[in-house]
Amino acid sequence: MSGMYTIPLIGLKEGRHTLDFKIGNEFFELFEESEVKEGSLIANFEIDKRSSHADVLIRISGRVKISCDRCLETFLHPVNCENKLLLKFGKSLDESDPDIISVPSDEHELDLQQHLYEFIHLALPIRRVHPNDTKGRSTCDPVMLKKLEELIITEEPENDPRWDELKKLMNDN
Repeated sequence: MSGMYTIPLIGLKEGRHTLDFKIGNEFFELFEESEVKEGSLIANFEIDKRSSHADVLIRISGRVKISCDRCLETFLHPVNCENKLLLKFGKSLDESDPDIISVPSDEHELDLQQHLYEFIHLALPIRRVHPNDTKGRSTCDPVMLKKLEELIITEEPENDPRWDELKKLMNDN
């Protein structure tokens, strides 16, 4: 049975081919653990098929809804990434390189759903916060920002006499 995010292998003649996949909310629902629950993206595949292998260039662009690390509200974040895969046809090869996929000769299609999921998540920044507006001000939830400011401790703690005694011992040696 053909999946939504598969590329056909049998019947795909040698040469260059392009395929586009729409990635929406239903895609992210397939992954229970996904931190992205909503998105609207296009995955463009450029496939250069040869007799023994195929080079696949995958460009993904669009936006996903993620949670802000600062205020916890969700916001739309752009995703633009480009990834390459090498498909090798024939017997099973070394699987240590995640960018090389061994494809048995009798395989009719290749499901790239997991790869798309990983490429999208790897394209997200480590620190996820609302972007600043044109004046350089945060677009985070102002109520949450105010609450965070109230919780920040700005005064210096008083010296702990126990540390002072330890410092004296270290200085004496």
